[in-house]
Amino acid sequence: MAESPVVSELAAVIAREPVDEVLVALPMEKYGRLVEKIVHLCEEQGIVVRVAAELFHLRIAKSRVDELDGVPIVTIQSGPEDGWQLLAKRLIDVAASAVLLTVLAPLLLALSWLIKSDSPGGVLFRQERVGFNKRRFWLLKFRTMVDGADRKQERLEHLNEADGPVFKIKEDPRVTRVGAFLRRFSLDELPQLINVLKGDMSLVGPRPLPVRDVERIDTQWHKRRFSVKPGITCLWQVNGRSNINFEQWVRMDLEYIDRWSLALDLKILLKTIPAVLRGSGAY
Repeated sequence: MAESPVVSELAAVIAREPVDEVLVALPMEKYGRLVEKIVHLCEEQGIVVRVAAELFHLRIAKSRVDELDGVPIVTIQSGPEDGWQLLAKRLIDVAASAVLLTVLAPLLLALSWLIKSDSPGGVLFRQERVGFNKRRFWLLKFRTMVDGADRKQERLEHLNEADGPVFKIKEDPRVTRVGAFLRRFSLDELPQLINVLKGDMSLVGPRPLPVRDVERIDTQWHKRRFSVKPGITCLWQVNGRSNINFEQWVRMDLEYIDRWSLALDLKILLKTIPAVLRGSGAY
């Protein structure tokens, strides 16, 4: 059966634009199948849907009844529900990132000097990444490669050792001497505390992917990882990182989303310290 033009148009908009919510106000008795297709399309990618009634089986998301202008609305959501825990998570992010940036200032200055002394180019590397609900933002990292390394990636695509849409080379020729050390112990990620303070990221959440990688994702359910704010560390980070294939990586992200709690965030943060010291899968 051919795909409905409405569903096709919605899929195109979702693929092209950041979408927070989709409101469906169609009569269920007449458009039940169409509404179900719209819900499954959004559910698959973690987008909040509001509909007039719940008359179908949900595969992942949970539903709750809200009210919009006096009209009862069923909200279908597969990501964490808005509430005091998400507010507490944000407050922790702000407080912790501000304190860490202050306490680690001498280390950040020392690393900046090492990077500048080791190779020509700027200290920080900015790259456009895809975050919450596919919003793009500029992620900050300490520069670990030669200046202009991102412009040379296309010539190295044939050396890619990662599966799925991501790009990774274990012995990347663009990595500098200091850069290899920074990557080994994830010190290059420290400037992302600024992203956390700004609200683009959280301390804990799925790692934000570059635009190049996101454009190559061809499995719809993989996109549900964008239904929460990205983070500096996550289950993938503490379970082997680059030693894990992309399918396992995404499943860990979805496990995090489905099990999310402040206690889980704390557990991941505590596990991050020994994982960073081991440097397992970091390159």
